[in-house]
Amino acid sequence: MAEKTFRSYTAEQGKTYVQNRLDYHPNLYNTVLTHHTSTGGKLDLLLDIGCGPGLAIANLAPHFSQAIGLDPSEGMIATARSRIPDLPTTAAGKPIRFEVSTAEELGRSLTPAVADGSVDLIVVATAAHWFDMPAFWAAAARVLKPSGTVAIWASGHMEVHPDMPNAAAIQEVMDKIEVEYVQQHFIQGNWLTRERYQNLGLPWTVEPKVRGFDEASFVRKDWDARDEDFYAVGQPEADLDAFERMIGTGSPITRWRQANPELVGTEKDVVRIFRREIERLLREAGVKEGEERVRGATTGFLLMVKREA
Repeated sequence: MAEKTFRSYTAEQGKTYVQNRLDYHPNLYNTVLTHHTSTGGKLDLLLDIGCGPGLAIANLAPHFSQAIGLDPSEGMIATARSRIPDLPTTAAGKPIRFEVSTAEELGRSLTPAVADGSVDLIVVATAAHWFDMPAFWAAAARVLKPSGTVAIWASGHMEVHPDMPNAAAIQEVMDKIEVEYVQQHFIQGNWLTRERYQNLGLPWTVEPKVRGFDEASFVRKDWDARDEDFYAVGQPEADLDAFERMIGTGSPITRWRQANPELVGTEKDVVRIFRREIERLLREAGVKEGEERVRGATTGFLLMVKREA
């Protein structure tokens, strides 16, 4: 099923998204850059696919002469463009370019178009699970230079950090609420992230297979739930207001709210149901009212694929 939730985001929804989504740790970006350059990759043109409001590309653009963020959502691109004055420029002093385009087209119809054989690094941050992967890999093979790199990463299921008061009980009730309310709004992409991209199509596993990539040099890196260098803030911690806003950016929650518009913002809103149960269990553990905080334990994973030299 094609992803429609984020594609239909308005500029206002994009603004909310960027305010409440976590950025990634510098070590993640450095891992991508080091692998890319140490395996023959150059630093001319960077493409960020499914760029959203521009979080990842803002960290990588200063290393490249040119940087282009592509997203199928006009609302996300409008948000990204509104942030250009506050974003860093490229190494050549150029602003980041943001355009509406799909992962399957990779800017072929833009003016000017993303030229064949012109791209050094393609990055995909928490978006590949929405792609038509055979079509994406075919487009990537078309635009990448020899020794170019595709770096794809995402986070898995965010669990309760075991150091939280009453952590086991909170995890149990959150899992129960998800099963009861949210999983009916999962689509294939949500399950791919839950499976940590173990079943994400790669050039040599999709049908038809896509030639031109080096399977032998494929690299995968995993972060477990206690690692502190996947998100920039380490394992995220938030008060319950921020927790509501953060989980509200997830696509299954967005779809739940679209299906239940009359409940949004009420005590029957699914994010409020999560919150009240967490409050109850924290207070059972002795946490005072107004001092409740949620700490997550997030897994992460990075896949890097090389274009043949």
